[in-house]
Amino acid sequence: MDQDHLKSLLEQVRSGAVAIDDAMTRLRHMPFENLGYATVDHHRAIRTGMPEVIFGKGKTTEQILGIAERLLERASNVLVTRTNEEVAGRMKVLYPEAEYFPACGALRVWRDRTMHGKGRLAVISAGTTDMPVALEAVVTAEVMGNDVDQIHDVGVAGIHRLFGNLDRISQARVVVVCAGMEGALPSAVGGLVSCPVIAVPTSVGYGASFNGLAALLGMLNSCASNVSVVNIDNGFGGGYVASLINRL
Repeated sequence: MDQDHLKSLLEQVRSGAVAIDDAMTRLRHMPFENLGYATVDHHRAIRTGMPEVIFGKGKTTEQILGIAERLLERASNVLVTRTNEEVAGRMKVLYPEAEYFPACGALRVWRDRTMHGKGRLAVISAGTTDMPVALEAVVTAEVMGNDVDQIHDVGVAGIHRLFGNLDRISQARVVVVCAGMEGALPSAVGGLVSCPVIAVPTSVGYGASFNGLAALLGMLNSCASNVSVVNIDNGFGGGYVASLINRL
């Protein structure tokens, strides 16, 4: 349940269209529901604008399905990150509309496609190998109600490719940039646009990249003042923060 659904329910109670006892039944599991292995936060959409997201890694298939079932009883959309084909197959049996993105392990049921963002959001990857992290950002931002433009393989090794997409990038209210190696692309993008840039370091690179640490430190030391940084390979975090900014 999100703010719009709660407001609608209260309006129906006030008008007499929904009995108080029926409304109480719908609200029974707010703000959370204890499943034993998980305490499902049904109140999160009201607080933050998006239902609880299931981090799939480390959870069993049954745990993921159980949490998703409870969330979808009270919400239109659900997002699972870092999950696998087995979970996706089981979810699609229960929810045929479920979409699985094997490149990044994201799984979503996306019923309510209302646009909440005030403008376009761009997700850029430096190289093709950075695309799985970028895709996680894309899936997250779309579920949160954004029009997302994807621009891939425009890293600084061939920076003319970036310049060739400046018209598209300049139309975005927020830009998410995913890059590994030395992590230079967010600084280049940040120096060309007037909007916030969310930098996502990826673990792509040779030995001295230290599994993304070099890119992370490079982005944290960016001389572009509009660049902020999330954790290594955290496409979800980049897409989420960008979505919140796009609602302002």
